[in-house]
Amino acid sequence: MKTFAMLLLASAVTLPAAFGQANGPLQSAVQKQLKGSQFKGVQVATQGDEVTLTGTVNNYIDKLQAEKKAHKVHGVTGINDQIQVGGPNIPDAQLENKLVGRVTDGLLEANIPVQFQTVMVGVHNDVVYVGGHVAGPIAANGAMAAIDSTPGVKGVVNHLKVDPVSPMDEQIRWQVYRAVYSSPFLTYYYLNPSKPVRIQVENGHVILYGVVDSQAAKEAVGIKANSVPGVFSVKNDLVVANGKNEKPSK
Repeated sequence: MKTFAMLLLASAVTLPAAFGQANGPLQSAVQKQLKGSQFKGVQVATQGDEVTLTGTVNNYIDKLQAEKKAHKVHGVTGINDQIQVGGPNIPDAQLENKLVGRVTDGLLEANIPVQFQTVMVGVHNDVVYVGGHVAGPIAANGAMAAIDSTPGVKGVVNHLKVDPVSPMDEQIRWQVYRAVYSSPFLTYYYLNPSKPVRIQVENGHVILYGVVDSQAAKEAVGIKANSVPGVFSVKNDLVVANGKNEKPSK
């Protein structure tokens, strides 16, 4: 019993050193990872194996990169990221419009079919709220990279849904795309590089997003999508530009 009590006492003495004190070697290793000029305003502190990052960066993507680099350091068990994002202060509505364009342009430049991606963004007090659907992780990463790297973004709340990778769904996507965009009545939308009719497919169920210029066009898109073999259901959430608020078709 005496030996057991002595072992307990020894453990109690060593615990604070492991969990509560600054860890100089770990701090130096993290600082070495953050040598880029974009991290010159970042400070590193340690408590045991935990790392706290403070200071400022110019862009939100630099904040993400700093945390990612710190996680790569051997021995780091947790990150407390308190880095603040500086850079320009852009009005919410202006930043929102800019982000919509950057996401579309980024997907086009990466040769990702924009007609299968529906990324919805809202901005409140410089924080971007992201929702919608994208077809697979590559598209999701491309869309988020465009948002994270935009000057003026101070934070991001990501609720973007990534549709599962499925050969059957991918086949249906392209069949619906061809059925819709090859229609002579809908040629105007095919010629638009941003592809305003967006097609989402999950387990054979189709959702149509985007904007068309008439109720007739909305109905025509829905009919074309419903004509594709293998489609289990079509939910037509297309919005008619300058039209009355309409309850989406089921």
